[in-house]
Amino acid sequence: MTLDELNHLDRPALAEALRKCCGASAWVTQMLAVFPVADRDTLLGQADTIWDGLTEADWREAFTHHPKIGDLNALKEKFASTSTWAAGEQGAVRQASEETLQALAAGNEAYEQKFGYIFIVCATGKSAEEMLTLLQTRLPHPSEQEIRVAADEQRKITRIRLEKLLTP
Repeated sequence: MTLDELNHLDRPALAEALRKCCGASAWVTQMLAVFPVADRDTLLGQADTIWDGLTEADWREAFTHHPKIGDLNALKEKFASTSTWAAGEQGAVRQASEETLQALAAGNEAYEQKFGYIFIVCATGKSAEEMLTLLQTRLPHPSEQEIRVAADEQRKITRIRLEKLLTP
């Protein structure tokens, strides 16, 4: 879709398009207020500015809109509206060894137990092994540090998805 087409969507359709990029309700609501936008840079800049102003609860809400890294069944079921994007973002997981997949599953479980939300990583361009290494590197972080790292990863994901939204 073009930026002009996005600018001319009715509010419910625009909200749904934005929700596919980021699942935080407050982000979607605030983003709706910036439309119509003049250009791609304005759109991406506003997305970042709004994200930076959200609360930790908003960030956590956004995280719930992602499947766990390596959970291909969740991609098909719960996340059908973004499954094509998420599958592409996590595409390298399909080539991962069984050992790596099991380590990702165990790491995801430990991460979720420790932090209370799923491991968020911008998976685009990363192999399953790289994501596993990142998970293992971030697991020892204190909660205050990790929420910021996870929020920054969500920002990257949102930006990529906004760019995909505007790709014909």
